[in-house]
Amino acid sequence: MRVIRPIPSVGNGAWAGRIRGLVGWAVALMLLPAGIHPQESNGSPNIKLAQTGYQFLSVSSDARAGALADAMTTAESGAGSLFFNPAGLAHLSTRFEMMVSQNDWIADITHHSLALALNPLGGRFGTLGFSLMNVDYGEFIGTMRWDNLRGYVDTGIFKPTAIAVGAGYARILSDRFSVGAHVKYASQYLGEALAVTAEDTTLDKLLSSAVAYDFGTIYKTGFRSLVMGMSVRNFSNEIKYAVESFQLPLTFRIGVAIDLFDLLGGGTSRQSLRMSVDASHPRSHPEQVSVGAEYKALGALVLRGGYVTTADEQGISLGLGLHVAGISFDYAYTPYGVFDNVQRFSLRFGL
Repeated sequence: MRVIRPIPSVGNGAWAGRIRGLVGWAVALMLLPAGIHPQESNGSPNIKLAQTGYQFLSVSSDARAGALADAMTTAESGAGSLFFNPAGLAHLSTRFEMMVSQNDWIADITHHSLALALNPLGGRFGTLGFSLMNVDYGEFIGTMRWDNLRGYVDTGIFKPTAIAVGAGYARILSDRFSVGAHVKYASQYLGEALAVTAEDTTLDKLLSSAVAYDFGTIYKTGFRSLVMGMSVRNFSNEIKYAVESFQLPLTFRIGVAIDLFDLLGGGTSRQSLRMSVDASHPRSHPEQVSVGAEYKALGALVLRGGYVTTADEQGISLGLGLHVAGISFDYAYTPYGVFDNVQRFSLRFGL
């Protein structure tokens, strides 16, 4: 196995110049206007819609993320970092952590997720993580076209499902820089269907699968608590489903975060006000900017709020968290306009 040597600490030499340049570009990108206008051709907007499959990979179950409008690229979220930026896994503060989450999504769809993180030997050789996502779409009545008065016949009840299983690794390369990667196997089952040809009629399972990769970095700038991050999620080959091909929801995100009390001089170990901003470039819909804020009081109670731009139904999200004796409970509430309101619950504990 190839050994990756830690990079030198950032000083006043060439590395410092390069890092400052990257910081400048990333901050400039963060300050772009929230409304990024799509290209137009002959007066008609060219908007990306419905260009990918496996959309469940883009939906977070983590309540903290839901409350912060998914502005999580710079968050050191322990085992839960696997679902946002695997580099955050490297900063696990305990030897072991487990997180379970439930997302009561729109249209009676339920998402569940589980994440485990192991930090052997105090992280000397990195941190390992394991993830599991499962989606319950409920029950549907199947139909098929038929030559009768109704034009179709019932084919019975079927239950679509989706699942993703993954493993990740992250490591701190220097006192400021960490990297991480996450590989996952995803599968989706959409029931069964009759395939009619001139020679035969067969019953086929509508099942597909794919392998996807996530990558990420987190950089502590050294200026107060300012942190920057980058992630690429759901990188995969194109998948052929029956006769059609589609891509996974590839998403590139960059983010910055800082404790505002560091600028105001009121921050302590028991009180903080963390502000995070993420800019995302998804493959399946227009670009978005997510803003999240969480206020931690008394070292235990956390109040959160978030907002995402250019979303048709989603806007503001709210949430809270309670952290006592190594156990954390988080809740998030997100109004979704004409759809159902979304609620997320997460439980986390470490040893």
